[in-house]
Amino acid sequence: MQNFEISVLDLAPVKKDKTIHDTFQDSLSLANHTENLNYKRFWLAEHHNMESIASSATSVLIGFIANGTKKIRVGSGGIMLPNHSSLVIAEQFGTLESLFPGRIDLGLGRAPGTDGLTAQALGRNPAIINQQFPRQILELQKYFSKENSEALVRAIPGEGLDIPLYILGSSTDSAFLAAELGLPYAFAGHFAPEQMEMAFNIYRQNFESSQYCAEPYIIACINGVAAETSEEAHKISTTLFQAFINIIRNDRKPFAPPVDDMDNIWSPMEKTMVLQKLRYTFIGNQSEIEEQLKSFQEKFNVNELMINSHIYDHQKRLDSYTIFRKAKDAVLTS
Repeated sequence: MQNFEISVLDLAPVKKDKTIHDTFQDSLSLANHTENLNYKRFWLAEHHNMESIASSATSVLIGFIANGTKKIRVGSGGIMLPNHSSLVIAEQFGTLESLFPGRIDLGLGRAPGTDGLTAQALGRNPAIINQQFPRQILELQKYFSKENSEALVRAIPGEGLDIPLYILGSSTDSAFLAAELGLPYAFAGHFAPEQMEMAFNIYRQNFESSQYCAEPYIIACINGVAAETSEEAHKISTTLFQAFINIIRNDRKPFAPPVDDMDNIWSPMEKTMVLQKLRYTFIGNQSEIEEQLKSFQEKFNVNELMINSHIYDHQKRLDSYTIFRKAKDAVLTS
């Protein structure tokens, strides 16, 4: 088993009976906490038209988190690039990198991060997405290059800055693209696990070295709920289960507190669907998390594990990331 990093994916979750201001303060608190635990990076994900997720203005929120921390890398997991002009994203992340040198990541996805009607309101054209997304990545690389200084259209700030790009994916299409471009690859195993193993194989087998990345680099995003006891971990994980039930039911309400019995909430079919989507969810005490980490790494051998944690109580969320840090260290020293 190779050494691996651990990082954080934060969706800026909005909780029942809490304000969005509370959400942002909790995100900053989590970033400070995980920075002190030496997590590698803290990423925020672009979503729209969801009462439960407040990270729609992703670049703005990245600036807020970076300004409140000192060393942890902060970035997007991701910016849904076809929702935006390539130039605007180059300028936004050029500004962020200029404010926080050496700490900004730009993860890029092609999905809308929302429903079809909202995607239309964002100005997306689904007929050209598959051609648009790769073209926009090349445009970003051009805007960030020193060679673009002679062009008629320039990204200022942005030009000449070393801002790492990452390709995000939830299917095999992105694996081919990341391999072809020689860029690091992050897979959304926290909600789309079905094609993860195949995507990793495709990426590794087809990877072409580039000036940006000499060899394959894989980030796997998973759900993580850890607590002092196994019973407590499974209890607080019901917030995550309820969130996925809401997705199935197209109910975008804020995240709910844990419950004693999920069988009072989901039907047998819904339970099967949720557990299928959450197959790469680590739940348990430290010893159980260690075993799950070891098993996952023996199978996938990723460079980095990015943990998304939907836990209603903020202190318990912080505690979960502490347990994951201890579990990861124990796995690597055992």
